[in-house]
Amino acid sequence: QVQVAESGGGLVQAGGSLRLSCVASGRTSSSYVMGWFRQAPGKEREFVSAIKWSVGRTYYADSVKGRFSISRDNAKNAVYLQMNSLKTEDTAVYYCAGDQINSSGSYSQPYEYDTWGQGTQVTVSS
Repeated sequence: QVQVAESGGGLVQAGGSLRLSCVASGRTSSSYVMGWFRQAPGKEREFVSAIKWSVGRTYYADSVKGRFSISRDNAKNAVYLQMNSLKTEDTAVYYCAGDQINSSGSYSQPYEYDTWGQGTQVTVSS
């Protein structure tokens, strides 16, 4: 069974950058998708970005397009979320998630993912 663990959160000023990492342990398949979600206090968990492991195709929420970039390192079984031009509204706990999702999936719904990390706090100050 695949497990994922994220790291790299912290405190940064608005306009700054952070890079989150997520390492997957265990065997992944060609249909495996890794996603990033976030949850701010009092809000629903929301989709941030996802990447199809086999082909590297990427997906982004409108709110982060042009500012965040997702990438993968197959050799390290790792996925990264580079976050630039951070805003105060990006403050949240960020979660890495993974699962086998077929091509008809949206990749943006929490219920599509069975494996979740423990979360890492990202705080953007004004």
